[in-house]
Amino acid sequence: MAVTINAAVNYVNLDNVVPVPRPTAAELAAARAKTLPDVVAPGLSVLFSGINPGLYSAATGHHFARPGNRFWPALHRSGFTPRQLRPDEQSLLLTWGLGVTNIVPRATARADELTREELSAGAARLTASAAEHAPRFVAVVGISAYREAFRRPKAAMGPQDELIAGARLWVLPNPSGLNAHYQPPALAAAFRELRDAL
Repeated sequence: MAVTINAAVNYVNLDNVVPVPRPTAAELAAARAKTLPDVVAPGLSVLFSGINPGLYSAATGHHFARPGNRFWPALHRSGFTPRQLRPDEQSLLLTWGLGVTNIVPRATARADELTREELSAGAARLTASAAEHAPRFVAVVGISAYREAFRRPKAAMGPQDELIAGARLWVLPNPSGLNAHYQPPALAAAFRELRDAL
């Protein structure tokens, strides 16, 4: 699988890359309540935590996989990765000291299907993962989910005062294409603030 990168124009030639097939309607329906394996290792620089997997991600087996999700472009544009990764290349995150998990492991069509109890349990799950893997930072992508899961109703975007199992805690905007409050440049800038803090 050949990928050509022209750094001068920041262009990735995907002509020789085999596209990942889109899940069918039946596969999406079957993905409800599935889970995704975490991409983690000890001593990460940043452990990114989504809210929970969407059906598209659960069906493909890759985090932030839905077309239009801006997680992967934001990682690249903010300097975390030297090129934009595809969701099926998620294991390469470990190369740069990055990992990815979710607050709640259960896949749903929408995050608002999660219960308050699941989000609270997810905060404990994320804390346990941080204790086990000892990342420098834990970055939750989604302010509303963070506020609910961690019982911080007035939390603002960016660095938090509290630590999570010894790791610095940071809240980033939700990279979903549905988040109209953060267009790609603003999203990349928010990710870059965390990158600069490293």
